[in-house]
Amino acid sequence: MTDTPATPAGPMVTGSEIARLAGVTRAAVSNWRRRYDDFPVPAGGSVNSPLFALADVQTWLNRQRKGQDVSEEVQLWQALRAHFGDDMVQGVATVAHTLAAADDARTGDTLPDEIARLARALAGSASKGEVVEALAERFTDSVRRAGSDQVTSPRIVRALRYFAGPVASDATIFDPACGIGTLLLAVGPERGPRRCGQESDADSARLAQLRARLTGRPGVEVVAGDSLRGDKWPGLQADLVVCDPPVGDADWGREELLLDSRWELGTPSRAEGELAWLQHAYAHTAPGGRVIMVMPASVAYRKAGRRIRAELVRRGVLTQVTALPAGSAASHALPVHLWQLRRSSSAGDAATSVRMIDLTTNDPDADLEPAPEQIADVPLIDLLDDTVDLTPGRHVEESHRDYATEYRAVRAELAEQLAQLAELLPELVASEGPGVLDGSSVSVADLARAGLLEYGDVEPVSTSEQLDTDFLQGFLRNASNTRRSTSASGTFRFDSKGARIPQMDITEQRRFGAAFRRLQEFEERSRRIAELSRQAAELARDGIGNGALQPRK
Repeated sequence: MTDTPATPAGPMVTGSEIARLAGVTRAAVSNWRRRYDDFPVPAGGSVNSPLFALADVQTWLNRQRKGQDVSEEVQLWQALRAHFGDDMVQGVATVAHTLAAADDARTGDTLPDEIARLARALAGSASKGEVVEALAERFTDSVRRAGSDQVTSPRIVRALRYFAGPVASDATIFDPACGIGTLLLAVGPERGPRRCGQESDADSARLAQLRARLTGRPGVEVVAGDSLRGDKWPGLQADLVVCDPPVGDADWGREELLLDSRWELGTPSRAEGELAWLQHAYAHTAPGGRVIMVMPASVAYRKAGRRIRAELVRRGVLTQVTALPAGSAASHALPVHLWQLRRSSSAGDAATSVRMIDLTTNDPDADLEPAPEQIADVPLIDLLDDTVDLTPGRHVEESHRDYATEYRAVRAELAEQLAQLAELLPELVASEGPGVLDGSSVSVADLARAGLLEYGDVEPVSTSEQLDTDFLQGFLRNASNTRRSTSASGTFRFDSKGARIPQMDITEQRRFGAAFRRLQEFEERSRRIAELSRQAAELARDGIGNGALQPRK
């Protein structure tokens, strides 16, 4: 029988806390766990979130003298920041080039002696790839904390890897806006796939290529250039295209590219640059291949992109839209979507429905496996309405509605309201004398001056036992008073101060007031019945159409 390990008496720390304690990245701690057999074993937590005894961690750090390594990494980053300023992509790329050039015995980019010394010292205690990856992670984290979309956030990378699923070792992977290579290098097995990338920023493209080289990933080629204006990969047909494109870029080249053959789903407007990137990615997809594109949530419903969305759906190209948890993006808390496209490999291979997944209420760091109630497979015909709204939440909520219960409840309330409606109408008979407003009357302004009423938010109300509020408000709505508020041009502007009401004793006022009150309730109930009638008809029509309801046999 195995004894259960005793819980350590002292405090425990997570991997992230060890990284902060040591002044390194989380990736460095993960590398230590893999590379060093004597690294402390987890003392608690779970497989995905292990906890370590703080005393054991401190002893190990002291024994390994990791504090010296840490200080050099921090010194290197600070030196790069001082020398390159805000252009840290160039700084990290130059370090990577310098370390790679040492392998080839040729001169790399020029670095100040101290920065070069620090970089080589770090590379002596760890691999060159680990040094560059640690710097790339620091850069990603600094950009993320600054609230920029310049790099893809780790949460989106994790989500895209999850929804991409297994990738064959002989696949071709393409990223037309690859940045520093984060998505391009993250998807699929480390060795095997051919990886092609393009990036408009030359330093980012260079860093992506060097990251692949220094971490031992063969078959990676990244070129610099604007993918939309100057595609450097003509004829490339990839098995998987991944992309986190520029957001909100109206200067993507529409005027120069109006007749481009890539717009087979429709020419995007200037405001729909994301849909230009989507079609560029699809144009590079092999038969049977897939596209996974990071999209702002607004692309799913903006009016300008409706026609292209409709073509995506109509042709069976769009297969899945996933709304990621709020907080997945680096620079804002709004949800972002993953759109998945597939190019048919044969005539009858197009999608017949779109899977909608709504994870917006989930923790962004939690398991990405959707619950059954977060998934809806929506037939194409149901998406092709006037708006072609591809927001997952709308369709997931709709698909899990209990139509039978909702229809039964609306029908019961409608029947109850109808039964009471006729009873609300007061019994009225023909008047034997002149109209009450043809006799003595008093203006509302005079009543106000006498202190018998006050003006509420909408209508005046009585403040005296001599005046009934229902009587007052009922006569204010009389046609003769509303006519006084309509100008010769037909403009209505109700002014109760100029209205007049008949003079009556309080008993008669209450008799008329009761009738006015019932009329008011009649009007309110009629409006409720109209709304219930609309709901009942809509529920019945939609429920019958989607198979949730049927006529009683």
